[in-house]
Amino acid sequence: MVAALAQVSRVAVSRAFNPHASLKADKRERILRVARELNYTPDRAARALVSGRTHLIGVIVPDVYSYWESQEIDALTTALQNEGFATLLFKTRTDYSMDEQLLAYMRGFNPDSVIAFVENVKPVTLTRFLDRAVPIYVDYPMAGAPAEPEHGPLYDRLNILQHSGIDQAVALLQGYGARRIAYLSGHGKSRASAAREATLRQVLEERGFQPPILAPGDFGYETAYQATIDLFRVRGGADGVFAANDVSAFGALDALRHELGLRVPGDVKVVGFDDIAQSHWKSYNLTTVKFDLHERVRALVRLILRRLNDPQAESLVETLDTRLVVRGTVG
Repeated sequence: MVAALAQVSRVAVSRAFNPHASLKADKRERILRVARELNYTPDRAARALVSGRTHLIGVIVPDVYSYWESQEIDALTTALQNEGFATLLFKTRTDYSMDEQLLAYMRGFNPDSVIAFVENVKPVTLTRFLDRAVPIYVDYPMAGAPAEPEHGPLYDRLNILQHSGIDQAVALLQGYGARRIAYLSGHGKSRASAAREATLRQVLEERGFQPPILAPGDFGYETAYQATIDLFRVRGGADGVFAANDVSAFGALDALRHELGLRVPGDVKVVGFDDIAQSHWKSYNLTTVKFDLHERVRALVRLILRRLNDPQAESLVETLDTRLVVRGTVG
């Protein structure tokens, strides 16, 4: 009906609903206007049977309320929609594992790709519940670590290199006289936090420092606030605090200033990790190691498109680096 009223072919109607398909602008507008008048939308299920693609992307996250995850999900969803994909969001348990019933439910949607932001849902588990999709994992490889073995299930990776940004942070702390450095950790089940700690240890050793003092956290503000108080009142304190993420750094800053009466950066220097939008707020003005959010999102979208264009390719990899953003909490 749409094709007849718009005086075009059925192929042209299909192209009109694909923002990346080649079609003259006036013809696309005419088709979409007729479709609106008829209250017509394409049958995605039927199109999937023909094309073999559902235009659905699964995303597995540990939570959706924290500042970094919410900002990344927002940016990723926007980028995927601009490419003609819809997003299916799945949340893990608090220990970062995932109910296999939920994985089976996800398989029913037959997504084109699945991005796993949590490493506890292993590729060997996830691939059992996928059909043609090759999952994408965000990984944090250590500098100098051996390459992963070739055997095992096929998955693609976005590698985030942390050494450069952490080395810049330690060099800055060292330049301002910090010698006793504490690591305010993230969630105990998080590979990202463990990799961050291991990289910090490596950098400190390279620069002639003692290993970091460990202050257990969970990426959250309240835990970081209390851990900082314990660090200074029970364990002798530190003159530099490296936090696993920016929200933990916020907790440390508030504990140092409002509970312990210490000056930042005069008495204690503080460095965060992520560079979330709130890091540049004047109350915090946080020096932090930056993940470039938009670079991360572009890299993930590239991995999806490359895999769909070449389903039989070997494991695909994108690699991004980190860098230090210097603000007012060191100096």
